[in-house]
Amino acid sequence: MTIAVGERLPETDFFVLNNGRPQKISSREIFAGRKVVLFGVPGAFTPTCSLNHLPGFLEQHDAILEKGVDEIVVVAVNDANVMDAWSESTGGKGRIRYLSDGNADFATATGLDQDSSGVGRGTRMKRFAMIVEDGVVRTLDVEDNSGEAVRSSAARILEQL
Repeated sequence: MTIAVGERLPETDFFVLNNGRPQKISSREIFAGRKVVLFGVPGAFTPTCSLNHLPGFLEQHDAILEKGVDEIVVVAVNDANVMDAWSESTGGKGRIRYLSDGNADFATATGLDQDSSGVGRGTRMKRFAMIVEDGVVRTLDVEDNSGEAVRSSAARILEQL
């Protein structure tokens, strides 16, 4: 069952690259006492994610933060090395936090996982965007088609803020 508006995010761990090594970071550390825009993508470097979804958040970065958001975070079921490389290649490093959910713990705990084994990708994240305040989901938009980034776009998040 997919997490719903008003529910608290589950306690899970993510990974980021720190000095070339994966470092664990808890969901509590990211969301407690903060207002965060979190969006999920099926995979780093994939066409819709790299050419459509992520660029909107980079373009609207300042406008989103001006609405009282502490941080913009992207998550994918890729390892920390891939997420770090993606942050470098997109120019987003230092502007957006790129989290690895490499074992799909967050994806499955929130019901935002999808089976992409038919195309050789295993378990992946559904494409979504949410506003989280102090660990509680305030808005949630999940795409019906992972090849689209309309309901989960930065423009939509700005409307909701």
